[in-house]
Amino acid sequence: MPAEIRKTLLHVENTLIEGGKKAETPLRLIAAMAVIQNPWAGRGFVEDLSPEIRDCAPGLGALLTEMVLDAAGGGDKVEGYGKAAIVGLNGEVEHASALIHTLHFGNHYRNAVGAKSYLSFCNTRGPANAPLMIPLMDKNDGGRRSHYLTIQTSVADAPAGDEILIALGASIGGRPHHRIGDRYQDLKELGHDVDNPAAV
Repeated sequence: MPAEIRKTLLHVENTLIEGGKKAETPLRLIAAMAVIQNPWAGRGFVEDLSPEIRDCAPGLGALLTEMVLDAAGGGDKVEGYGKAAIVGLNGEVEHASALIHTLHFGNHYRNAVGAKSYLSFCNTRGPANAPLMIPLMDKNDGGRRSHYLTIQTSVADAPAGDEILIALGASIGGRPHHRIGDRYQDLKELGHDVDNPAAV
């Protein structure tokens, strides 16, 4: 059966000044979240997680993607992206991983924003109000360090022990005043093949 959703939340953060200097283009960070009943809660050790993955992940991916796109003003506006999940203390980290590390979940977002790079991620276990950390990277260029960002927030009453907090994150823009260069500059300085950075 589809995920039983207790609540959804939308976090929007705009950075106007960084380091005491006004940002030429404010950075906008968006997190779309859903608190769901853990579909494996109370069942002991479940060997095959795939039925619940297929039942729950597509709907969650579609819902959270739509929330992000609404807040961003369209998929073309999204530059950095990522995902995260926190499973409550009665669940396994594998339960959190199961619902976000599947194409049934991530492809909704990836396709909607026209992305090429993989979705960066964080999956943890914790109590209500545990820090939700969503790492972001450029949706098309994994070496673009200006878009190495992390959204940090929490939900005061989630996840309960038998719940999972699922989230998608987005950035419109990169870090204000970015000045540490990109990965490719380091590769070149170290004598590596800049055209094939994945080989390093």
